[in-house]
Amino acid sequence: MATLELRNVNKTYGSGLPDTLKDIELKIDSGEFLILVGPSGCGKSTLMNCIAGLEQISGGAILVDDADISGMSPKDRDIAMVFQSYALYPTMSVRDNIAFGLKIRKLPAAAIDEEVARVSRLLQIEHLLARKPGQLSGGQQRVAMGRALARRPRIYLFDEPLSNLDAKLRVEMRTEIKLMHQRLKTTTVYVTHDQIEAMTLGDKVAVMKDGVIQQFGTPQQIYNDPANLFVASFIGSPPMNFIPLRLQRREGRLLALLDSGQARCELPLGISEAGLEERDVILGIRPEQISLAPTTANGLPTIRAEVRITEPTGPDLLVFVTLNQTKVCCRLSPDMPAQVGDSLNLQFDPARVLLFDAVSGERLGTVGSSRNATGNVAQFKGR
Repeated sequence: MATLELRNVNKTYGSGLPDTLKDIELKIDSGEFLILVGPSGCGKSTLMNCIAGLEQISGGAILVDDADISGMSPKDRDIAMVFQSYALYPTMSVRDNIAFGLKIRKLPAAAIDEEVARVSRLLQIEHLLARKPGQLSGGQQRVAMGRALARRPRIYLFDEPLSNLDAKLRVEMRTEIKLMHQRLKTTTVYVTHDQIEAMTLGDKVAVMKDGVIQQFGTPQQIYNDPANLFVASFIGSPPMNFIPLRLQRREGRLLALLDSGQARCELPLGISEAGLEERDVILGIRPEQISLAPTTANGLPTIRAEVRITEPTGPDLLVFVTLNQTKVCCRLSPDMPAQVGDSLNLQFDPARVLLFDAVSGERLGTVGSSRNATGNVAQFKGR
């Protein structure tokens, strides 16, 4: 196990070209599982390659256990990497693929056999050791993982290892990777564009866009307290609702006005920041934070809205209504007998509402956030 720290890491591919990575600052403790998540082209795989030594950084430093490894060759970094492509030797058996790196290091035959047996038990592929990669059905990724595990490195790197698998196998392998990390407790960096993988696997998550870390924190911090509009929109399934509006001030309080076409609602906000009523803002609220209003009033603002679309998912019923001429998703109980054309009384908790500037995407105020008090939003850049 080892700590991993990135200090102001930059990467550019030539003079006059924009930086692919821009002042990356990250630190994870020994044994932690870090997720790098973001859309295609955001720089997450480039950052992974820089950690592995497959790409040379243009500035900054990469430290493992406080020692700078930036100038080391990949073979000297004691880091194992699992690629998106399996990169297995097709003419070798599963056993020989796992043992290949150990043979290169000239370990004794008995030690190699012992390590192959350990890894195959861990990944539950003992029955596949005699097969060739072409004879496997979805097991190639386990073999690629086994080859990395056999090295017992200080750090594991996974570059979108599940992207080539079908949906069912992805879920199974996601669970296997998490169990493996719990057993081995080896420091791990995992690249994905899948926010479900990010939320379920990581101890820490770094959300990237355009070579910049937008937010770094625990999955729950990023989900509940997003630093900007991009993070709020990227993390969450179904995604957060965004409703454009202009705030109004009444008796010193800021109000968000919502209009469903059937009714209007004044949503009082727990902020008094001057000038917000003069800006175009976007109100953000997650689908599960919009609920049916109870028959007995509980003091929360309510609005009557017509059901436009319903999407039953099994555990939930997604109901879509229109607020401020914007489609809004509500996550309700599957037992709710909502039909298209029905009118529902919906309620909002003002404490769960987030506000963003409509132009910059900057997070505004402190509505529904303990961000200023707890420092949940860490190392946010690129505002």
